[in-house]
Amino acid sequence: MTLMTQIDRRLQICADGGKRLWIFGSPKIHSTTPVRVLLFAAYCSLLLVSLALSQKKQNQELVDIHSVNPAIVLDLRYATENNFTHHKLYAVAKCLLRREPAESLSAVQKELQTRGLGLKIFDGYRPLSVQKKLWEAVPDARYVANPAKGSRHNRGAAVDLTLVDSLGNELAMPTPFDSFTEKAHCNYKKLPRKILKNRALLQQVMERHGFWRMETEWWHFDFHDWGRFKILDLPLE
Repeated sequence: MTLMTQIDRRLQICADGGKRLWIFGSPKIHSTTPVRVLLFAAYCSLLLVSLALSQKKQNQELVDIHSVNPAIVLDLRYATENNFTHHKLYAVAKCLLRREPAESLSAVQKELQTRGLGLKIFDGYRPLSVQKKLWEAVPDARYVANPAKGSRHNRGAAVDLTLVDSLGNELAMPTPFDSFTEKAHCNYKKLPRKILKNRALLQQVMERHGFWRMETEWWHFDFHDWGRFKILDLPLE
């Protein structure tokens, strides 16, 4: 068995006053040599680098939101003709997000469930090719991101959603999803008190878990660290 395997599988390293190192690998205590100390230090450094790279790769991957929290309701409009283009733009009704936003969204769902509420998602990750089709239909940057710059949806770091009760019924909100009007803006006030309360609740719980609202769309939220993620054009399959 190699030294690295021994260290990895069964040796415990202790520091004695920062001066002497001992290896506890058997009932008998053996003093280590400088070479072994250096080898162990190198091994630890490589292990830390490997773990950091693994974590970075994991954070970059797209995950199915239902693999993170199956309790979240889905109504993926671009997988149907029930959207402002009136065309089916996704081959499958699947909500993908980067892992960190997905886990944060799961935390939102868990908090809402303590109130007898939950989330319904209209859209998550969106391929850049689909973004171009949306822009062709509505070339208005207040509501649809210019594909030349890309959308946070294209990065897997934005989500469109609303609140539902315990039976899956949507709570009253200012407008339907993708209603590109002033009434959909987050600062629009000429609304019944109940609707204002529902909108405020959605904004507050999302912000507590690291999502920023979009001022022109009450349903749209960006993950706070969206800039770390690259624009993608991977098809939804």
